[in-house]
Amino acid sequence: MLNLKNYDDIIKQFQFNKCDNGSTQVQIILFSKKIAKLMVHFKIFKKDIHSKRGLMDAVNKRKKMLKYIKKNDFIKYKEIINVLNIRK
Repeated sequence: MLNLKNYDDIIKQFQFNKCDNGSTQVQIILFSKKIAKLMVHFKIFKKDIHSKRGLMDAVNKRKKMLKYIKKNDFIKYKEIINVLNIRK
């Protein structure tokens, strides 16, 4: 389960400077962690329709952000893809 310490560790690892806590790169990482947490939830509760909507929202937001980063900074895109192992 993700707690506040995990979020801080993730943000510190991928932030550009000390004040950066909402850049696209950090948000993609946090959405990926949320998606992973929801996938574990669905292994237990297979018929939870309401949470599936939240999962689809998170997946679509991450997809849009990945598309944005791919368009603007391809090097960061490749780095994120390699760290998360989400595309080949």
